[in-house]
Amino acid sequence: IKRANKMIMNDKWIKKMAFKHDLIVPFQDKLISDGKISSGVSSYGYDCTLSDAFKIFHNTHAGIVDPKNFDDSNFIEKKAKEILLPGNSFCLGVTEQVFKLPRNILAICVGKSTYARAGIIVNVTPIEPEFHGTITIEISNTSSSICKIYAHEGIAQFLFIKGNDEPETSYKDRGGIYQGQRGVVGPRILSKK
Repeated sequence: IKRANKMIMNDKWIKKMAFKHDLIVPFQDKLISDGKISSGVSSYGYDCTLSDAFKIFHNTHAGIVDPKNFDDSNFIEKKAKEILLPGNSFCLGVTEQVFKLPRNILAICVGKSTYARAGIIVNVTPIEPEFHGTITIEISNTSSSICKIYAHEGIAQFLFIKGNDEPETSYKDRGGIYQGQRGVVGPRILSKK
């Protein structure tokens, strides 16, 4: 019986992969805070920073949000060092870092406790093997109060999980719809061929 050899990768592996294989660019080789929400490498993950580009959902048109036929007028676009996210609302942001995952690595994103304790929930779907690009970050304000979101500071932690073997088909192989993305990217679906 072949034993599964899946593991969460540590700071030594993350640093090696960042410096030799551009796993994360730009890369901060230690965890820093200095009056900001922390970012950089930690024991078993990498705390990414948020860029200053945001897409904030609004209901001005009282329309339906259809992920299969998305209308960008559902967003207000804003470029700022910080935004005020209304209570019970949602926005999209994007990492300042570009990620380039190896063929045998999956990344999972979890929110930072500083934001979670203020009612801010961060969601990112798993980042699949051989994905390359910036990561769109989904940010929900679950509180009834307005919450401040800071650009150029930590927003989420990525954990890198090594599979027991390479996948038959990677995200790159199948031409994933978000491959190579830069900036804040809304919902997409594959077009019929």
